[in-house]
Amino acid sequence: MTLHQNLIAGEWVGGDGVANINPSNTDDVVGEYGRASAEDAKAAIAAAKAAFPAWSRSGILERHAILKKTADEILARKDELGRLLSREEGKTLAEGIGETVRAGQIFEFFAGETLRLAGEVVPSVRPGIGVEITREPAGVVGIITPWNFPIAMPAWKLAPALCYGNTIVFKPAELVPGCSWAIADILHRAGLPKGVLNLVMGKGSVVGQAMLDSPDVQAITFTGSTATGKRVAVASVEHNRKYQLEMGGKNPFVVLDDADLTVAVEAAVNSAFFSTGQRCTASSRIIVTEGIHDRFVAAMGERI
Repeated sequence: MTLHQNLIAGEWVGGDGVANINPSNTDDVVGEYGRASAEDAKAAIAAAKAAFPAWSRSGILERHAILKKTADEILARKDELGRLLSREEGKTLAEGIGETVRAGQIFEFFAGETLRLAGEVVPSVRPGIGVEITREPAGVVGIITPWNFPIAMPAWKLAPALCYGNTIVFKPAELVPGCSWAIADILHRAGLPKGVLNLVMGKGSVVGQAMLDSPDVQAITFTGSTATGKRVAVASVEHNRKYQLEMGGKNPFVVLDDADLTVAVEAAVNSAFFSTGQRCTASSRIIVTEGIHDRFVAAMGERI
């Protein structure tokens, strides 16, 4: 079975692989994917740092072409990649294909955004003085994504980071490396310069920790558990880096007496069960007022 390796400094590297198992059919091995070490993560960070000066000054047409080519390939391979997503993550094939289309659209959107990069020119209170505001890339961006949206979530984070001239060290969830490897491969073949995107698959306690410990990671975006998110925040404050966290919730769904019963039931079912309930925004508590309670419970039971 082919080993899908890590991408560091434009080269596919790494020896040891881990089986990617289909949770819906544990006899189905989706593939073997490399497991990065802490040293691999450090090498990836160094590669991203070295690539940053050139990529941050790259032309907007170059970035546009790479992101647009990536979008086109993802959309052209939506059935294939959607099936890969469903095999490794477990969601239905229709949702897997739908999520893949969304990932392609995200890359397409940010391909367009590269051509709209703008600043502001504003008047000064001092005569004869102009004020110009420009936006600059942050630097090396660490990206850590979860298992429940294995192609859309990487797209949400990778596309804007590349659009605005940042370089990347990317660690996907250990359970779903396949879609992330596919995106890295597509971007690599689309012409992304060496070191701009580095894929390091492996354990969060090893690869993720190396990213948190590095002073060369200027920004980090994390989606995952609240406990791990707190660790990301503390480590980022220590290094004075920018950080963005999207963590889990215990979401209440509130139904009031004047609600349309049919709409409320459909919305509750969709919120709780869509994507097999494996979303941080899924309803996990339903709060129903007394006037509609019994009718809602009866209708909900029938709908389920």
